[in-house]
Amino acid sequence: MGRILVVDDEPHIVKLVSFSLEQRGHEVFQASDAIAGLKMAAEEQPDLILLDVMMPIMTGYDALDRLKADPVTSAIPVVMLSAKSQHYEQEEGLRRGALQYICKPFTPRDLAETVNTILADEEGEEVRADDG
Repeated sequence: MGRILVVDDEPHIVKLVSFSLEQRGHEVFQASDAIAGLKMAAEEQPDLILLDVMMPIMTGYDALDRLKADPVTSAIPVVMLSAKSQHYEQEEGLRRGALQYICKPFTPRDLAETVNTILADEEGEEVRADDG
């Protein structure tokens, strides 16, 4: 299964997401702010990052910009998680390089399905690249 970094300043969201993903066999890393998340992403090289938009110190959008600008983390898929459900907010996340944008509240099952689909797609791309 995958190695997933959850970056969110809401402890109950981190706990819910981590528990749900761990129950499905994923290894989960946690960061409570964007600065810690950037450091952990570079150190741990997760297969996927779940990144909250609204956080103190640095927004998820700014963290996403930094992740995509850094050669060490630029290829890691990022899914934005946010209570900001306006269409323009979702477009902003996707424009900056997020693979998907999930609005809160979400169900753990829906999130897990999204994660599993992304990880399966990523593995499929690696297999095709190795074959050619």
